[in-house]
Amino acid sequence: MSDTTQLIKEKIDIVQFVGQYVRLNAAGKNFKGLCPFHKEKTPSFMVSPDRQSWHCFGCSEGGDAIKFLMKYENLEFYDALKILAEKAGVDIKTSGNRDFQSHNGLYQVIEAAKLFFQKELTASSTVQQYLTERGLRPETIQEFEIGLAPSAPDALMKAMLKLGYPVAQLEKAGLVLKTERGMYLDRFRGRVMFPLYNHFGKVVAFTGRVLPDQENLNFGKYVNSPETPIFQKSKLVYGLHKTKNGIREASTAVLVEGQMDFLMMWQDGVPNVVATSGTALTLDHLAVLRRIADSLVIAFDSDEAGIAASERAIDLASTVDFHTKVLLLDGAKDPADVAKAQPGRLKSLVEAALPAMQYYFYKYLNALKGGIVEKKKGIRIVLQKIRLLESAVERSHWLKELAGITNIEESALLEEMDRVPTVGSRVSLPREESATSSPLSRQELLSQRIIGIILNYPDFREAAQSHITYLSLVCQEMYTHVVGESSAAKADFEEAFALASLRASYEFIDLDAEKLRADFQELLRQLKREYFREKRQKLGVEIRLAQAQGDEVGMAAALKEFDVVSKELHNI
Repeated sequence: MSDTTQLIKEKIDIVQFVGQYVRLNAAGKNFKGLCPFHKEKTPSFMVSPDRQSWHCFGCSEGGDAIKFLMKYENLEFYDALKILAEKAGVDIKTSGNRDFQSHNGLYQVIEAAKLFFQKELTASSTVQQYLTERGLRPETIQEFEIGLAPSAPDALMKAMLKLGYPVAQLEKAGLVLKTERGMYLDRFRGRVMFPLYNHFGKVVAFTGRVLPDQENLNFGKYVNSPETPIFQKSKLVYGLHKTKNGIREASTAVLVEGQMDFLMMWQDGVPNVVATSGTALTLDHLAVLRRIADSLVIAFDSDEAGIAASERAIDLASTVDFHTKVLLLDGAKDPADVAKAQPGRLKSLVEAALPAMQYYFYKYLNALKGGIVEKKKGIRIVLQKIRLLESAVERSHWLKELAGITNIEESALLEEMDRVPTVGSRVSLPREESATSSPLSRQELLSQRIIGIILNYPDFREAAQSHITYLSLVCQEMYTHVVGESSAAKADFEEAFALASLRASYEFIDLDAEKLRADFQELLRQLKREYFREKRQKLGVEIRLAQAQGDEVGMAAALKEFDVVSKELHNI
């Protein structure tokens, strides 16, 4: 598998690939852009075409093209590898290890099941009529490949076995389940089937909606595929493969609860809609959407459960710095009903969506005309919501709005907000960090900067020669590689070389030759100073230890060396 992976990475131009997601500008022999994984105003995201790698010096994320795709699209390793293989023109259907072949086989069996369900729907005029009555047009049914699971207990299994798929693979794909008696039954029976797609349009699972004439209180109206190696429900946003371009263009995502609401909104001309697909909204869902949108419009059902789910979604979205709004359904039960009863109306409702805080003001401040108990309760709830907002600017804005509505001093509201119990916590996407923030020690950071300059500007090698012993051990080995004196395998230091080279491009590319040389000399001076400072600290520990143990000889030797090091440090 490693040979196949390496071949794919070699065939992918990482600058061109990452450039589809991030606007990159040349920075010497490397490229620079705004990091897509944390908020920043100053570019700290670097891409190296020579080493086919990327690194962000703001949030410390980094890796190759596979790692980038996995993180950006919330994909598992094999899914990312498969997508990149297709882009690179590498056939991996029969290559790779058993895990990958099994992974690939799941896609095949899910695709075969989808075709079976579609064929069954084509043969059922009754179910087609039901979908038409729900408001779906034939072209929408075809576009989203809706199907039908027959009522027979093992219709799909028999069809798949005839096609050569073993029952163990069907079970692993979540298409059949094993009874206590050891028999296998279709998981989906007597249901309208909605294929669930990953963000690149591959079918990975299904949601089945029971047929109206088979509804029963003993089992759920909707059944979802179980999680499998190719389907993680907490990461999948339904419909995104069709609407992500519309979301990017509008910088807004409209979020609904289920497939029917999605399909009816999409059909009614809302090109930036997505659905949670019958599962609770998660931070993974929001992370996917946040990369392509600044605003989120919550369009959940207007019943009690939908209102509660809307509030949870608003609070979660607020913590990741979405500008969140709420779509008011104007008396209808859900978006699908609006689309069916008033075609074209949803567009204007989306445009008129109420900012989340205004929605909360409307919902919780109606009691202000009551007594002080009701008034305090309503205000405290709203303050809890304001407190959850990631943006300090938004918190300040809505606090001022609340002060104006309640005729209470802003300072008093701020004091009260500090006292109210926290109903959640901001779990924000990483904020912008200083370019100098790093988990590295100071010596390692200085060493890495010096090696990076040497890698990008070979003329500086000679100037660094006298300071090599002050470098960290890893950077000493890297230096010997640079000058061709190391016997160790260079591959052992590839990642370190890439990081040092990118750091130099990130920090020093805009300097002229004279300033760069001055900065390099200052780095060497600081490195030497850090080396002797750490050495003096260690000697201090040795002196205290020798004193505690009554070791006069050892203490005298340490004191003598401490004096030498102190003088050296003073002269740097």
